[in-house]
Amino acid sequence: MASPESQKHAQAYWDHGFVSAIPVISAEEAADHRGHLESAEREMGHGLHYHSKVHTVLKSPLELATHPALVDVVEAILGPDVMLYNVTYIIKEPKTVNFVSWHQDLTYWGFDGTEQASAWLALSPATAESGCMQMIPGSHRQGLCEQITSDDPDNVLLQSQTIEDVREEDAVLCPLAPGQASIHHGWTIHASHPNTSEDRRIGLNIQYITPKMKQVKARSDSAMLIRGEDRYGHFETDTPAEEWLPHDAKERLMETTRKYQAITGSPNPA
Repeated sequence: MASPESQKHAQAYWDHGFVSAIPVISAEEAADHRGHLESAEREMGHGLHYHSKVHTVLKSPLELATHPALVDVVEAILGPDVMLYNVTYIIKEPKTVNFVSWHQDLTYWGFDGTEQASAWLALSPATAESGCMQMIPGSHRQGLCEQITSDDPDNVLLQSQTIEDVREEDAVLCPLAPGQASIHHGWTIHASHPNTSEDRRIGLNIQYITPKMKQVKARSDSAMLIRGEDRYGHFETDTPAEEWLPHDAKERLMETTRKYQAITGSPNPA
């Protein structure tokens, strides 16, 4: 049974479409995990921003994505059967123009349902200055909103998908200290501004689904069961990372990203 604290977070999630400032790890642990990330970037000679399924290659994001303090809340939201679908670092470098437009997470993933939750775990301060996320409370009740696609090089999103005419005055900032996380519904409209601070804004974006969900945009897709039971078998099984930094990490991350983007970057079925 979920703890009272996890139940409280789950209730806030369903009431508002998101819950923020969930304590997951200490600031010192967050600094350690940031160190693992930046050490990997140096050794690979390659940034880790926006690579997909990093938890199948690197052990640090796997540990974070499966941390009981986070997964307990996800279980209170989704139920006892939880699969880890994707884990991605989203990094805004200091004093840069990159932003994330108003969008909904579920729009392009090709799932046949809405039993999904998006977590965002801070490894550096996520503040208004550094471009923390903004949410539109209650927008998860609206269902799918029309989104236009474009090719804006400053937009972090793969297709620059954007919901127009959002009432920005309704937005709520979700600042996070290192080690804290937010979780939002797949239909919650959200965005983030550029990082105008002197530090990198580093977040780990984690997608959880239930085994009941099915991929309808591709013949096959993959996920990893982390709680409960999979009684459906809709997904191939992702293999968890076994090393902090395997020798072929760069090549493996390029391949996992290519496969993921082949699904999310393709049109939705008619």
